[in-house]
Amino acid sequence: MVAAVAALSASAADSPMPPDIAKKLAELGRVIDPQATAKLYAPLQPAEPYFGVRIERDLKYGLTERNRLDIFMPQNVTSGRPVLIFVHGGAFIGGNKRRTADSPFYDNIMLWAVKNGFIGVNMTYRLAPGSPWPAGAEDVASAIQWVSEQIGERGGDPARIYLMGHSAGAIHVASYVSHPEFYKVKNGGLKGAIMVSGIYDLTAAPLTDPERAYFGSDASHYADESSLPGLLKANMPLMAVSSELDLPGFVRQLDQFKDATCKRTSGCARTVMLPQHNHMSEVYAINTADTRLTDQILDFVKAGK
Repeated sequence: MVAAVAALSASAADSPMPPDIAKKLAELGRVIDPQATAKLYAPLQPAEPYFGVRIERDLKYGLTERNRLDIFMPQNVTSGRPVLIFVHGGAFIGGNKRRTADSPFYDNIMLWAVKNGFIGVNMTYRLAPGSPWPAGAEDVASAIQWVSEQIGERGGDPARIYLMGHSAGAIHVASYVSHPEFYKVKNGGLKGAIMVSGIYDLTAAPLTDPERAYFGSDASHYADESSLPGLLKANMPLMAVSSELDLPGFVRQLDQFKDATCKRTSGCARTVMLPQHNHMSEVYAINTADTRLTDQILDFVKAGK
């Protein structure tokens, strides 16, 4: 399998990003500021009730209170739709599948999924420090098993499950894919995996306090807990993303991932650098007129058929 390496132009002239948002994101700079970024994108997202969408919220896929997921389906369900599972971020110690009860995030990703032919599944998971590594990967495994068994009756195709994570969620996705010992479904149960602003080599730079809360403070374990070696052996299509205004560490991790996969005999994984966006806007912009990331996702899915 040889996948494309995607390079998006950084020119703002042909960008669908509103100029005022582009200006404010540039002023924010390379920071992770969910609240400030959400204020820019919330007005572009629809509010509930969502037209033409049926939702099942807070279904339990595991034993703990945070083992819950939401399913987004069209009102008139047809069978055989591919499935997109989204794993939110939150620096391992926070976050949820919905930021607040009235927030459009991350319903926006689910709404985009339904509009584009998917069944959307939005999951949450256990948090550090109470649930350290590999709890996130274990919860992803349990969610995939649940979806594989239950999604057919909701119109989804269990043979076409795509797993997408952002930030800490991307790291959980990478950990799951790269460590087959966590699989509860044959061959991992995935058609492909998408990692947005992830970390793949824990030895490349000192970990932050939240990262140590999840991975532990003993650096001798970091090589085994890293996902990059296992990702290079993965037998499924992979896509990794970062953004122009992301923190430098995430950009370096994308470059390292790209360089490593391009040395495989199977060829480069798909990598995307999003112009103008920051760590949060890359996912908050999903389901708006800015389709630069979602066009890449659709092309990734199409290429994997």
